[in-house]
Amino acid sequence: MTSDLLTTLNEPQQQAVLHEGAALLLLAGAGSGKTRALTHRVAHLIHLRDVPPWRIMAVTFTNKAAAEMRARLEVLLGQDRLPWVATFHASCVRILRQEIEHLGYSRDFTIYDDQDQLRLLRELLKENKIPEKDLKPRALAAFIDHAKNRGLTPQACAHQQIEDPGLIELYRRYQQRLKQGNALDFGDLLLLTVQLFEEVGAVRTRWQERFAHLLIDEFQDTNRVQYRLMQLLTGPHTHLCVVGDDDQSIYRWRGAEVANILGFDRDYADTRIIRLEQNYRSTRTILDAATAVVEKNSDRRAKKLWTDNPAGEAIHLETSADDLDEARFVASEVSRLQRQGESLRDIAVFYRTNAQSRVLEEALRGQRIPYAMFGGVKFYSRQEVKDALCYLRVLVNPADGMAARRIINTPARGIGAVTIERIVELETEAGGFMAACRLALERNRLSGAAAQRVEGFVELLEDFRQRLGRLPLAQLMAQILQDCGYTPALQEEAQQALNADGRQEAKGRLDNLEQLLAGMEEHSSKGGSLQDYLEQVALMTDLDQHDPTIERVTLMTLHSAKGLEYPLVFITGMEEGLFPHSRSGSGSADLDEERRLCYVGMTRAMRKLYLSHARRRRVYGTWQFNAPSRFLADIPATLLAGYRAALAPTTAANAAPAPRSAAHNLAGLADLVAAEEMDQSAEMITRQPAARPTPAPTDHPADTGGLRLGARVRHLKFGPGVVRRLEGSGDQQKVTVYFNSVGTKKLLLKFAGLMPG
Repeated sequence: MTSDLLTTLNEPQQQAVLHEGAALLLLAGAGSGKTRALTHRVAHLIHLRDVPPWRIMAVTFTNKAAAEMRARLEVLLGQDRLPWVATFHASCVRILRQEIEHLGYSRDFTIYDDQDQLRLLRELLKENKIPEKDLKPRALAAFIDHAKNRGLTPQACAHQQIEDPGLIELYRRYQQRLKQGNALDFGDLLLLTVQLFEEVGAVRTRWQERFAHLLIDEFQDTNRVQYRLMQLLTGPHTHLCVVGDDDQSIYRWRGAEVANILGFDRDYADTRIIRLEQNYRSTRTILDAATAVVEKNSDRRAKKLWTDNPAGEAIHLETSADDLDEARFVASEVSRLQRQGESLRDIAVFYRTNAQSRVLEEALRGQRIPYAMFGGVKFYSRQEVKDALCYLRVLVNPADGMAARRIINTPARGIGAVTIERIVELETEAGGFMAACRLALERNRLSGAAAQRVEGFVELLEDFRQRLGRLPLAQLMAQILQDCGYTPALQEEAQQALNADGRQEAKGRLDNLEQLLAGMEEHSSKGGSLQDYLEQVALMTDLDQHDPTIERVTLMTLHSAKGLEYPLVFITGMEEGLFPHSRSGSGSADLDEERRLCYVGMTRAMRKLYLSHARRRRVYGTWQFNAPSRFLADIPATLLAGYRAALAPTTAANAAPAPRSAAHNLAGLADLVAAEEMDQSAEMITRQPAARPTPAPTDHPADTGGLRLGARVRHLKFGPGVVRRLEGSGDQQKVTVYFNSVGTKKLLLKFAGLMPG
């Protein structure tokens, strides 16, 4: 059996499978077969070392990765011998369902998603008379999430005395409201598990003794609280194996700390480090280009990826006049690839920010090319789906006040805001919203008509609760939607809509509910419970619903692309200020992460990679003139195609192509594009055939103090930059400059002290 498990593995992978003893750090480069090494190690532990499956815990970050790992293990081990394989959040849910009563919650707790969290925070701000213009709910949510990612409770924040006391108080009240509703948000799933293990020694010991082997995938994505959770799960006899790639650490903005993987062997003595450096995914050209980009980062573990794959095609570099021209290029090239026999499902288009997707969508629609965009509204976050699920949430957890308040007048029952406020006043005393409804009725706090309607709502839910467990999940949900009037209301809306759009919208919502019921039937067929279903839904992302067999192009942000692969990849918007993003300063940790993000995007490509940038891009109604991304300058000239160098005003008709070795001077690309924007008289890089000239903007005055759009300047404090915008005149004249060190700054020209760069 050992030989069977090792036959398909290379030498480092075999070493990873057979390793015993000290902690193991598996440095696995992009496309290097880490999942194969990980699953074969688990199979080896069970088959050859007789480790019971229930004593092995394998943790990863995405549902997709966990499902893939389970599927591979099922092939190697059979369905009856599978170990614990789940995401961090799902693992914590399983632990908390058994142990959370130690922290004062009950086991039927609800998991709040982002929508629930924001709704609760809006209520808190309103209760505390804080206008949303002074503190936006999303900003407060970001503060709370950041604290939880660092493992900080409200009390811990206060003790550190480094946070705003007002924000800490709102965090404290938010946690109180969650506990009152017997609810946890995503951050709590991790934070409360850590709190449980730290405060209840017997529980910690029990779980440490259960798992003899702990394996953690995508270790470079762990944040502080996840690292602490790993430490608490690792007992004196636990064998620890972590797998990751510091070059793919791209989630610093949500708390991930690359230092966890860089310093792992300092925290765990005698750690053995094995490097997986053979890439099985990409061509040599793509791999060499991506490596050239990420090697510019200094704080990284040395590794050199290589491949036996063919060199493949050169990387296509496309320079467009503007973002519309760039989108038209992508759509026309996708259309050309399709005519050549390529499948649309093999094509992906990546971008740095969601705002870039609009022009790409319009261009694809213009060419009648089907596509799927990820990062939008998740299926389970759609209004009608969320409404339906809230009925189930209240049945499982009657203390879930957020869900109860959402459905008390959905569909409309004539229960208004005043009535709901009177019920809410009793919520704390009663111990939940549904209990407060009953208390308000007992104390005659509601008017006659309002009391009848609230009593009808309470009786309706009680009737549904009696059916809970007696009916299959999908049938129960269908009856709820019918009896509460939800589907009849949508059917009536579809029939009485005044136009086709209205009818289509109502029909679409009914179709979504049909899809919801179909999903419930599938879940029940596998023996899953209602509580299991609600957990699965709460932890699901839109990528989990992606069907790779459907013939359509995939659109997504670079962050969403991690862990995926496509034969043909476009990376758009390769411009300074956009990618790398303007928030990243030169030489900063943010810039290092942007470079890693570029590496991740490039290594998603298997056969063909396109990189594109635009000379100008409309942002919030204003043209921005961005230099090409510095990442393009990192790529060796011999790996690129699709451009040529020429001297203006040479035309495409009479220009001879430059030799390949001389055609690439991307180290000076920013200067070339800036010069073209100034006077069209210096060297420039154009695509073949030559791009249309960029129209000169007319929204700034002629009196510019000698500055022109695209001019290179230098500031005493901020260093070198490029002029993006000029406005006003005289003493009030303003200049917008993109500086490499700090991003975009708007300055009063007479005080700016700008010098030619």
